[in-house]
Amino acid sequence: MNIVVLNGSPKGLTSVTVQYVRFLQKKFPEHTFAIHNIASDLRHLEDRPEAFQSLIAAIAAGDGVLWAFPLYVLLVHAHYKRFIELIEERGAQGAFRGKHAAALTTSIRFFDHTAHNYIHAVSEDWQMHYWGGFSAEMYDLLKPEERRRLLRFAEDFLAAITARTIPPRCHAPIQNRRREYVSGVPPVRLDAHSKQVLIVTDAEDHQANLQRMIERFRANFAVPPEVINLHAVNIRGGCLGCIQCGLDNACVYRDADDVYAVYRRLMTADVLVFAGAIRDRYLSSRWKLFFDRGFFNNHVPMFVGKQLGYLISGPLAQIPNLRQILEAYTELQQANLADIVSDECLDGAEFDRVLDGLAHRLVACAQTGYIAPPTFLGVAGRKLFRDEIWASLRFVFHADHRYYKRHGLYDFPKRSLKTRLTNAVVQLLVRIPRFRKEFLKRIKSEMVKPLEKLLDKE
Repeated sequence: MNIVVLNGSPKGLTSVTVQYVRFLQKKFPEHTFAIHNIASDLRHLEDRPEAFQSLIAAIAAGDGVLWAFPLYVLLVHAHYKRFIELIEERGAQGAFRGKHAAALTTSIRFFDHTAHNYIHAVSEDWQMHYWGGFSAEMYDLLKPEERRRLLRFAEDFLAAITARTIPPRCHAPIQNRRREYVSGVPPVRLDAHSKQVLIVTDAEDHQANLQRMIERFRANFAVPPEVINLHAVNIRGGCLGCIQCGLDNACVYRDADDVYAVYRRLMTADVLVFAGAIRDRYLSSRWKLFFDRGFFNNHVPMFVGKQLGYLISGPLAQIPNLRQILEAYTELQQANLADIVSDECLDGAEFDRVLDGLAHRLVACAQTGYIAPPTFLGVAGRKLFRDEIWASLRFVFHADHRYYKRHGLYDFPKRSLKTRLTNAVVQLLVRIPRFRKEFLKRIKSEMVKPLEKLLDKE
């Protein structure tokens, strides 16, 4: 069989992900795994129609498609995202229709599920038979058990193609129920109390709803907030995956374009509003390009203590994966998510009130300094990186290590001597029947005792 491998790494063949594909090539010599470098050759594919058509012909002739990519900021690389947009813009989905697909990713499993959900949904939108994803830690290939696991995954995928098995669909087709938004009565002007409000968008002239959402939101302020349009920002290229920024947070592009300056401008604001229109199952590749390039700060949050809001034009309620990505991004930045607003199924007057409410909530939270406590998304993400930077990634991400150490983020429970001693003593004592009985009798009241003491004081 001929498996078309769509490589999503900007490093081309010098990619960790590709080494996993090469392993499959060696283990299944009776099958062809033809690697096509999508992310690294994106401009070539975009600018040269003959190169794009050659790739589409190869996909159409293949027996299956393997989406192979590293993770970039909770998703695929911006160039991979742009490739998916190109397929839809040029009506080339037919080459994928009816084919079996699978995903192979490499990362430290940091929000790998959101990337897999995205590519899974896109595959089903193109009427492919998505047979599953394999999420590998970067060096799992060095472990015998993980190599066996990868082989079993590949065998299952190849067998599904041979048997023409059809898996169940997981993502419902998108139904575009958006109405044209027309604003009504102007809002009462809001005093931002010296708080700087900044809007970042990728709005284009034909995106009337998004444009009107932004203007209505701005109309809430006595001094309308500044708007930065990403199409007016000089972005020389996508993230190269070179990790040069890991040493001192300095991007290889440095001052060759405007990205660094724009992010520094965002860091001076108190309130940030990101506005964009949904493209396939995410925002635009322009937004993804901007998010990817923000990796120059590595895993150090840039928007600590800021208020974030999102204006989304498109069927957000039908794409819970995108909502989770936006929520996770905000929590990982240690910012406060005021709300995510979309233009679905609301009449003009009602939607005016929603936009006005967002403006008031952002200012009010900025005034009080309110930051919502993180959920699993923020806590688990931070702890995963805490452990990885401490253990295996410190040799690359020097700047992360310095920041984590300086801000007390290496807060491992085992580092608390009191906790370790308490656990050790209690574990020994509960082996004594009388103590165990009394322990179970009193545990509920003991758990609330510290809180009761606080309430008594209050």
